[in-house]
Amino acid sequence: MTIKDAPEEWEIRATQTPFVGNKTSVRTDDVVMPDGTVVGRDYQVHPGSVAVLALDADDRVLVLRQYRHPVRHKLWEIPAGLLDVPGENPLHAAQRELYEEAHVKAEDWRVLTDVYTTPGGCDEAVRIFLARDLSEAEGERFAVEEEEADMLLDRVPVEELVRGVLAGDLHNNCLVVGVLSLVAARGGDGLDALRPALAPWPARPFEV
Repeated sequence: MTIKDAPEEWEIRATQTPFVGNKTSVRTDDVVMPDGTVVGRDYQVHPGSVAVLALDADDRVLVLRQYRHPVRHKLWEIPAGLLDVPGENPLHAAQRELYEEAHVKAEDWRVLTDVYTTPGGCDEAVRIFLARDLSEAEGERFAVEEEEADMLLDRVPVEELVRGVLAGDLHNNCLVVGVLSLVAARGGDGLDALRPALAPWPARPFEV
């Protein structure tokens, strides 16, 4: 038996969107359960995101610290951002985020992993890329504002991040999943065996 998630959609009797925000919304679906009962399910509708685990020649990961109001924490994270346009190429979005948040570019891109962040209450899908062969980007730095105005940028060794994750000191989903996936890939078939940067992404289809 192959362990693999499978797409499936249960019957929806009714749907409404009681809240529409700037980037996301809340939807309520009346879903038919296997026993025939109909149950309301509320969830956040999200455009999807990309994140970048940027690894330098000294085996350090580019991380940033940013305030996240919902959890009242400053979290260490890897560069990430929304897919701003439906059908947007996730690689292009990831390259944009790495440039805007860290003013860095990378020559080698691969897909590290794809995740649903909180599938019990949100349809957000995130593609986490591995970026290597880093260098300083050309041109002016992106103008930061709001939470990003207080952002701190650093490069931290992989082993230090792993210790922080396992100690419960680091909590950001993309950082945790990205760093542990990196270690798992190295212990398996190696980083060069990862999927290409333009590998299909059924959760958020895009044009190549």
